Amino acid sequence: MKHTISVLVENEFGVLSRVAGLFSGRGFNIESLSVAPTLDPSISRMTIVTSGDDQILEQITKQLNKLIDTIKVIDFTGHDFVEREMALVKVCAEEESRAEVLRIVDIFRAKVVDVTPKSYTVEVTGAPGKINAIIELLRPLGIKEIVRSGPVVIGRGPKGWKSS
Repeated sequence: MKHTISVLVENEFGVLSRVAGLFSGRGFNIESLSVAPTLDPSISRMTIVTSGDDQILEQITKQLNKLIDTIKVIDFTGHDFVEREMALVKVCAEEESRAEVLRIVDIFRAKVVDVTPKSYTVEVTGAPGKINAIIELLRPLGIKEIVRSGPVVIGRGPKGWKSS
């Protein structure tokens, strides 16, 4: 089962390494990892996507809470949250396929952010399922390269991490 975990940590040197080491040292796979500072520049939020059963997730959560730099661990599995990802997709755009690429981009409310005589670079944001769908539609036209940010999440509703 896929789990999306948000970890608030002190924004200090070596924290990312310790969190990644915790996962690798226990044989847990990180499918996606995004890290950035919060409103408070001394605190960063890590969004980690991993897989495993509830027992494995409980073990991961306990180990994350034991790290000295950890402020809060939030498992969004089973809760309401907003999830978004960004991808850049470089796709072949020869004369005969340019119109089709632009139609797909328009349908997904994506943007062409770079144009060359032979390619378009498309920026698309949304839920991971949306990203997967546009990639599958562009694949037959010839994808040259894909870069994905991995998902970031935030809980739905008025509460922020400080008040929960």
